[in-house]
Amino acid sequence: MAAALAANVLYSTGFVLEKRALAGMPPLSAARPGRALLLLAGRPLWICGATALALGFAAQLAVYRTLPIAAAQGLFLSGLVLLLVLSSVVLGERPSGREQRAVAVTGLALVMVVSSLYESSEEVSRSAPSGLLLALCVPTLAAGLLLYAAAERRAGRRHRQPTTGVAYAVAVGLLYGVSSLAIKGISGHLDTSDLQGSVPALLASPYPYLLLFTGISGLVLSQTALQRCRASLIVPVCSTVTCVFTIVSGTIAFDEPLPEDPLRLLLRLGGTALALTVLLTMPRHDADTSTSEGTRP
Repeated sequence: MAAALAANVLYSTGFVLEKRALAGMPPLSAARPGRALLLLAGRPLWICGATALALGFAAQLAVYRTLPIAAAQGLFLSGLVLLLVLSSVVLGERPSGREQRAVAVTGLALVMVVSSLYESSEEVSRSAPSGLLLALCVPTLAAGLLLYAAAERRAGRRHRQPTTGVAYAVAVGLLYGVSSLAIKGISGHLDTSDLQGSVPALLASPYPYLLLFTGISGLVLSQTALQRCRASLIVPVCSTVTCVFTIVSGTIAFDEPLPEDPLRLLLRLGGTALALTVLLTMPRHDADTSTSEGTRP
């Protein structure tokens, strides 16, 4: 739980620093990833944010080694509360009534998931069959990229209703869901007592390559979306999609059993269901074009 808390703090801080840096940058375009990466690399504040996210990744590895994937994702959702607070204080973003209610629901979901971990002795799986993993991940990656492209086409139309960026966030969330499965797999392959000896087996698995692809593509797409839209909406929606996909697909791929105790099972599933409402209550359109669209490339 301590590692999960550290990951949440680092991720929330990283996203806010990146958003702050993006505000003073030329418009990014997902269609020009090379230019986007060069622009990002030239901003010290953005590099600080990216470093915080990288440290959050290290903390996430520790969580996946000690908790089942469903429980870990439930804990990671608590970072949404901190993210909304930081985006309000640092970025001056004001969550809508729906977004404030979503924070309350997420807090309740966190309490339920944490309660389901009490005196837990659930098995933590270390690996998944490569064929099953790829069967889950490849279509998800394709769906995420196609959804992002469709959102770009809609955003380019004239007389469109201002969008909050939910479609962008869902697309990036699918990519990061695959990334979470890759992180889970890497955490199982790394032997802390023999890191060098565990590298060959890790390289023979699909995990590092999935992480590399989602890391690069997710970076460009997420930063483009974050520059155009409010962090207080993009990150919660993205995190919720990532959480739900990781719980469902990860539980199947890694064959991790759910709690046998009826009460703990109810708390685990109920907390996950409540987390879904974060996505369902988010508005799809924004009345204020200045906060929703950002700067178009």
